[in-house]
Amino acid sequence: MKDDKKELFLPNIFICILMDLIGMLSYIFPGMGEFTDIIWAPVSGYIFFKLFGGRLGLIGGVLDFLEEILPFTDIIPSFTIAWFIRRNSLGKTMRENEFTLRKGHPNKNIIKI
Repeated sequence: MKDDKKELFLPNIFICILMDLIGMLSYIFPGMGEFTDIIWAPVSGYIFFKLFGGRLGLIGGVLDFLEEILPFTDIIPSFTIAWFIRRNSLGKTMRENEFTLRKGHPNKNIIKI
């Protein structure tokens, strides 16, 4: 029997902030900024997909690519926003698992997640 549970991974917040800062670096070079985005956009989208994985990584990778390739949108911290979305998702999953475990266990003080 196959286990249908998904394993969610929370990347390091500092990596996410670093990736957003790298994406914003194009504003440092006047005139060259949008040219560097042509190179950075596919790289950033791929890193986003690999870092977050699953549906969030796929959708976020495409949106991150568009955010980097479109002019004047580099200021949006897409990696950090995705980190908060994943953290919220993990928190909900942990609370649901805690409720399920505590509901069926006679001694509710033993199980702490």
